[in-house]
Amino acid sequence: MPGKAKVVLTDYVWDSLDVENQALGGLADLVPMQTKTPAEFLPEAGDCDAILNTYAGPITAEDMAQMPKCRIIARYGIGVDTIDLKAATEAGIIVTNNPTYCIQEVAEHAMALMLTCARRVAFFDRQVRAGEWNVMAGKPMFRLQGSTLGLIGFGNIAREVAIRAAAFGMNVVFSDPFVEEGQFDAPGKKMEVDEVLQSADFLSVHPPLIPQTRGMINDEAFAKMKSTAYIINCARGPIIDTDALVRALDAGEIAGCGLDTTDPEPLPNPHPLRGRDNVVINPHSAWYSVEAMAGLQQGAPNEVRRVLSGEWPVNVVNRDVKGNSRAGL
Repeated sequence: MPGKAKVVLTDYVWDSLDVENQALGGLADLVPMQTKTPAEFLPEAGDCDAILNTYAGPITAEDMAQMPKCRIIARYGIGVDTIDLKAATEAGIIVTNNPTYCIQEVAEHAMALMLTCARRVAFFDRQVRAGEWNVMAGKPMFRLQGSTLGLIGFGNIAREVAIRAAAFGMNVVFSDPFVEEGQFDAPGKKMEVDEVLQSADFLSVHPPLIPQTRGMINDEAFAKMKSTAYIINCARGPIIDTDALVRALDAGEIAGCGLDTTDPEPLPNPHPLRGRDNVVINPHSAWYSVEAMAGLQQGAPNEVRRVLSGEWPVNVVNRDVKGNSRAGL
């Protein structure tokens, strides 16, 4: 009988691996590691059958060539910008993600950052902690009701943001080349990107990080925005050109921003974005909740179990690999 498969867990941020061990059962031996780059995990992964991956990357074609038996790279999270999907498809490696585990959390966090910017919550908290008590220090402030939320991308998370924003009485507009107006049960008027930039009082970015969206919010984009507008990013940091954002803030081209993701990440200290009264920065925490953590941990190992059992996984990102995969699926 063939021996157990070998599954390398490149990195993780939870306390127990009971979920992984239960999912893989008698199918595989789990090798847990805490690495940041392929150079650190490849010595162990050279003969692996599967990779479980959280943050360690980027995983390139050269890295995949050193894992000739690997059948699947299963990401715990949603984004797969740290994995060369074309190279994986050519190598016959299935790549999966976990697209639904934190939709509610990120949507709620985007609204929280929006409200924090609009109502100057973090600013006033810092003022009070410093011994001040001055409402007028936070002006001007505007109500959300009647304002316009612009969404770049109208995927699962953005549509949940739209639903929440509409409940606050906001007008919702969006730009997404892959979504038609009325296609989903979520409020929103479709516009071209430039129209969204020009009309938004709050701009929340939600596209996947791909070459076409990297740095798409740049000097030209900021120049089209209202000087009273705020930008929110709970997606991927590099969607916003950080240097352009600093220039826009310095020039007063926008009123401020709420960032859960930055580029680079973590944000160095010191950095021009730190210490500004009109900037709110969180440490990429939008995804987290007790409930999301449970869903996060279950997704990837169950995809690996399916592949090792000869089944086609649920959330395949590089679907063109089907029929040509190392797993024979």
